This record gives sequence, C-alpha cells and structure tokens, in this order.
Amino acid sequence: MRRRLIVVSLFTAVVLLAAGQKKLPKPSWPNFFSKEQDVQMGREYAQQVEQQMTIVQNKELTDYINKIGDRLVKQGGLDDYPYFFKVVQEPSINAFALPGGPMFVHTGLIKAADNEAQIAGVLAHELSHVVLRHGTNQASKAQLIQLPAMLAGVVAGGTLAGQLAQLGIGLGANSVLLKFSRGAESDADLLGAHTMAKAGYNPLELARFFEKLEAEMGKSGSSKFSQFMSDHPNPGNRVKAIEDQLPYMARGPYSSQAGDLKKMQAFVDGLPAAPKKVAKGQGSSAGASAPAQLPNAQKPTSVPVSSTMKTAQANGLSLSYPSNWQETTEQNSLTLAPAEGRVQSFIGYGVMVNVAQAPSGQKVDLQGDTQKLLQGMAQQNAGMKVVEQPQQVTIGGAKALVTKLGSDSPYAGTKEVDIVVTIDRGSSLHYLVFVSPEPDYAKLEPVFQQMTRSIRFQ
Repeated sequence: MRRRLIVVSLFTAVVLLAAGQKKLPKPSWPNFFSKEQDVQMGREYAQQVEQQMTIVQNKELTDYINKIGDRLVKQGGLDDYPYFFKVVQEPSINAFALPGGPMFVHTGLIKAADNEAQIAGVLAHELSHVVLRHGTNQASKAQLIQLPAMLAGVVAGGTLAGQLAQLGIGLGANSVLLKFSRGAESDADLLGAHTMAKAGYNPLELARFFEKLEAEMGKSGSSKFSQFMSDHPNPGNRVKAIEDQLPYMARGPYSSQAGDLKKMQAFVDGLPAAPKKVAKGQGSSAGASAPAQLPNAQKPTSVPVSSTMKTAQANGLSLSYPSNWQETTEQNSLTLAPAEGRVQSFIGYGVMVNVAQAPSGQKVDLQGDTQKLLQGMAQQNAGMKVVEQPQQVTIGGAKALVTKLGSDSPYAGTKEVDIVVTIDRGSSLHYLVFVSPEPDYAKLEPVFQQMTRSIRFQ
C-alpha cells in the first residue's frame, strides 16, 4: 500500500509540473514571407544600418559579442539562420535583430550590463524574435491602424527592401519590423530564457536586466532607456514569469563566460567619438523613413484606355476597370494599371485598392484614419501634399471621403495627381488610390469617376 502511495504521489507531482509548464512558442500565422525572404530582407536592411550607424572596429570586443551569440545559437538549439553580431557605437541601451539573423548591439547596452548573462539575455531575447519570425509576422498582419502607408501595387524587380518601402514597411521610426506587441515580448522572453539555460547562462538575468532598466528609467527618465523600453514593452512580471518556468529549463550550473566584461566596458569607454551619419535621402529627423528614390523614367506619349470594362473583385469589393489594363494582387491589395503605367516598383498610371481592419472590437474613424493614411503616404512619396481637402460622398451605400493630392511622378520632370478614396465599412476601411501624371489627368478623370461609381460591396 505504501509503495503504491509513493507511485501515486510521484504521478501527481509529474501531472502538476506538466500543468504549469508553458509550451515553447512557435512562429505565428499569418506570415506571407518565406524564410529565404526573411534572410534577403535582413541582409538588405543590414546594409542600410551599416550606412547609418558606426560599426565598432575593435576585434576583441566584436569577438566577445560573437562568442556569446554563437554559444546561444549552437547550444540553445536555435533554428539555422545566417546570424551575425556587430557592435554599433551608440550610447543608448539597446540591441536589435533584423529578420533572417543580423544583430546589432549598442555600446550603451554593453556598458549598462552588470554581468555577461545580462548581455546574453538581451541577445537571446532578440534571437528569439528572429526564430519566431515576429518581424515579418508583424509586417504580414499590419493594417491601416498600425501601418497607414500600406500602398498597393508591388511589381517584380528591384530589392525586396525597395518594394516593401512602397507598402510603408521599412526601418524608420516605430518600424513594424522591430516594434513588438506584449504577446511577442512574452514569447521572446520564454524562448530566450530556455535558450540561455541551455547555453549555460542564468535565465533570470534576462528579466533582471529588463526590470533594472525600467527602474532606472523611472528614476531619471533618460532617453538612454526610453527607446529600449518602447521597443520591448513589459508583458508583465518578467522575473516571476521566468521563475515559474525554471523547473522546466535546463539545469545549471549557469557559469558560461566568453570573456572579461569589465575589459570590454573599458574598450567602450575608450572609443573615440563616432562621426555623425545621415542616411541617404533623410533630413534631420532621426529615424524617419525616407521616400523611395524615383526612377525618373521616360513618360509614355500615350496610354491606351479601353472603352469596354471588366470587373475585378478583392476583399469583398468589386469595381469595373478598362479591359486593356492588367489586374495584379499582392496580399490584401489589388492593382489595376496599363502595362505602360508600371515603372519598376511604382505605379505611374492606374488604381491601387486595399483594405485595412480596425483593431478587434473597434470601429473605423473615417476622418481620423484617413488623416493617418494621408500622413503615411506623404512620408513615403516624394513631394506629396494635399491639393483639395477631403470631400464627403457616398460610395456603394457607405460613407466615404475623396481627397486630391499632388506628388512627384516616377516619370522624369512630371508632377502626379493622386485621388485617394477612403470608404467606411464599419470594422474595415477600404481605400483606393487613383494615379495619373498631371498632364493626362483630364483624360483619365472620367475613367476614374466611372470606376468609383461602379464600386459595390458583397
């Protein structure tokens, strides 16, 4: 009887342990990017980072960070990506990993750490964002409220980063690729803590470092901490969350050591002042996304517009368009344009149609969300400005606004007219951008009006 009681007690303990164990997170749906595209995107954006930030050319310091990163990847059993780790001379306390593996560690982070495990904790957390593909997951599900500059009409050719810029996705301020939800932070904490434990680092140091920064920021309000905490919102009590999972992690001793942290911090203190760098195409506003460079193509002498119409459907909306124009779709977007109207990743003639969902349980704010869309478009399109203020109309039985904008055309020496139509469908906002070079707008305006009148909702 006693032996059976022991067996039952052991069984009960195992059940209780299992009940408290959290499953390790996996990449989330939706994600419209392949892993290969993650890698390509990360490589292209890394080139931008290296143009904009000063890479520290100290071999011992770089080797130290790479030893920590390599240990986490190999002993932590992380997915195989072409990871690399570079130190950037930046006093703010931060580190960030791009999709596909490139990671940049600020010198301010190295100086702020109390021990190597805290650096390893931040690196493990960032590596977890890469493995869980949080950046491209965020980009895939981004809608108008998070990303008002999602313009449609990506066509083949050019770099992936250049094409994504046309959808408002880039490395600018509050980039959707680097700014994560509390849920994503919680997942990165969990996977990062398990990775640390397997690599021989105390996983609690991850949470302790985050909480130390929160406390320091509360005392001083210093900008050295603000960007880090903005990019890494606290999902809750980090220390307790990790403590609760310790029984299910690799056991210590947690004694990994890649080098002498104090020596590395002395290297950082001895670095000469970094030269100021301004990204090509950017002004004084740090972090702002620059408009993509226009191709300055030769404008067609004429663009044929058929008098017969076809019907296109996308996202519950249908509309008519000239039968000699081409229809292409990309994610939630639909582009209708003549072959002559496509210039690399730009649309010089045609219509782009898209839809954005309001956050769960909320309704569209037609005026406010239209303004966000227009502001986002202005950031991503050279010389764009409002020519005529929004006019309220009814389209397909729904309230809508029509706004006339002016911008620079992808055709050399030519201005462009952009008519933005935003339609309130309650929990979603449909929006269309009608595009024409200014000299041809009078000819195309009746066609655009006919297309607008044809809009129906299913």
